[in-house]
Amino acid sequence: MFLSLTQGDWLILIIGLSMPFVGTALGASMVIFAKNGIKPWLQKILLGFASGVMVAASIWSLIIPSLEAEVNGGIVAAVIGFALGMGFLLLLDTVIPHLHINSNQPEGVKTKKINRTSMMVFAVALHNIPEGIAVGVTFAGALTGNAGITFMGALALAIGIAIQNFPEGAIVSLPLRLEGHSRTKSFLIGGLTGIIEPIAAIITILLTELMVPILPYLLSFAAGAMIYVVIEELIPQSQEGEHSNLATVGFMAGFIIMLLLDFLIG
Repeated sequence: MFLSLTQGDWLILIIGLSMPFVGTALGASMVIFAKNGIKPWLQKILLGFASGVMVAASIWSLIIPSLEAEVNGGIVAAVIGFALGMGFLLLLDTVIPHLHINSNQPEGVKTKKINRTSMMVFAVALHNIPEGIAVGVTFAGALTGNAGITFMGALALAIGIAIQNFPEGAIVSLPLRLEGHSRTKSFLIGGLTGIIEPIAAIITILLTELMVPILPYLLSFAAGAMIYVVIEELIPQSQEGEHSNLATVGFMAGFIIMLLLDFLIG
C-alpha cells in the first residue's frame, strides 16, 4: 500500500501528519512574546474558533465520508461509530485525572500524586487524541481509496486542525506562564501537548490494513470524540462570564474557514 505512493503523496502525508503539532507549537510560542497572558475576550474568540473548526471538520471530513464509504458505510456505521466515539471520550474524561484551563476543580479519578501542571497537560491531551485519530483515519481512508477521501481532502482536515491548534497552544502555555513557570518551560509544555496528535495519527495509519472493514465506523468514531470535546469543554468555557457573543463570532469564523478549506482543497 505505501509502496504505491508517489513522491507527492508521501510529501502530503508527511506535511499532513506534522501540521497539527506545528500549529500547537507555534501557538505555544506566543508565551515568548506575550507579557500579561491572553485577554479574556480573545480567549473567548479562540475557544469559539476552535469549536467551529472541529464541528465543521467532524461533519464534512468524517461523518459524510463515513456515510458514503464503499465498504460497510451508511447510517448504521455513522450512528454506531459516533456513539462509540463520544462514549470513549466520556470514559477517558471520567478516568484520567485532569484539570481544565481556568478551573480549580480537578476531574477524573481523585489523586494527590499528580500536580496541577500535569493535570492541565492531561486535559489538553484528552482532546488531542481524537484530533490525531481524525487526521490518521482520513489519511487511512485516502490510502485505501474506499471512503471517498483524497489525499488533498485529508490534508484539508490536517490544515484545519493545525489552525485551531494555534490558539489552543497559546491557551495552554500562557496560563502556565502566569502560574510562575518560565517562558521556556511554558512553551515546551504547551508545544509538547500537541505531540500526541501525530503519534495517534501514525498508529491509526499503521493499522490501516486491519481497519479497512471498519473504516466508516472509525471515521464517525473520530467525529463523535471531537464533538464530545466541543460540547464538554470548548463551548462551556467560551460561554462563561462576559464576551460570550465573541465566542459565537469565533465559532462562525472557524466553521467557515474549515468549510472553505474542505471545498477549495479537498
